[in-house]
Amino acid sequence: MEDTILTIRGLKKTYGGPSYALKGVDISFKRGEFVVIIGPSGAGKSTLVRCINRMVDPSEGEIIFDGIHMENLKGKALRQRRADIGMIFQHYNLVGRVNVIKNILYGRLGKMHAAASLLGLFKREDRLEAFELIKKVGLDAEMYKRADSLSGGQMQRVGICRAILQHPTLLLADEPIASLDPASAGIVMGEIRAAADEKKLTCIVNLHQVEYAKRYADRIIGIKDGLVVFDGTKADLTTEILSHIYQGKEDQMGDTSGQANNNPAETGELLYA
Repeated sequence: MEDTILTIRGLKKTYGGPSYALKGVDISFKRGEFVVIIGPSGAGKSTLVRCINRMVDPSEGEIIFDGIHMENLKGKALRQRRADIGMIFQHYNLVGRVNVIKNILYGRLGKMHAAASLLGLFKREDRLEAFELIKKVGLDAEMYKRADSLSGGQMQRVGICRAILQHPTLLLADEPIASLDPASAGIVMGEIRAAADEKKLTCIVNLHQVEYAKRYADRIIGIKDGLVVFDGTKADLTTEILSHIYQGKEDQMGDTSGQANNNPAETGELLYA
């Protein structure tokens, strides 16, 4: 579908000092798009994603998600809208002492009644869906292990399952492969893309690694010094444009050949077939 699910207008963010992390971002996202945001450290990528779900409060501007102005929401209204926005974190944000399946089930907490969420009274259909998700990502043998006993790649796959069980309409991922080795990074990116396609989600992913942006994104956005300086496809992303985005920080681009792991069995593309 071509209709817009998210519109950002004049978005600015300062953390109290004279400088701005975001300097006036205007951008929109269509339903079902898989968008990767690239740029060097400190460009404003994480601030942008965290403003969308109000983990960070914007200083100025509008964030209109599915017709609702996120920047105006507080309390219960904000919690209700956040329940429709899944989030995958760089450092996983799992409860280490809790087992894998329960960490996944925590994705339902935002859509449960308060009493049921406090008592952990998950519905049978939620449990069944969690079991199916963990099987799809190949971790069914680990479902009753503590989350902190898993490898980084495994923990991130649990984080993906948790976000998908939330039944979001928008999925955000903030540097989901920054802490992973190349093999695990390919698996995680493949699973995020496959899950987004299967569930027809709009997905916005922050990445440093340009090669993964080229491989997985429908659309790539480049951010530099708090401003959008590129918005297009991988075919439009020339060497000259990359040099402009990463000026002086080219070491952060990774391998720009676009030759990220192309084996579907290793990238996760088969897991949601």
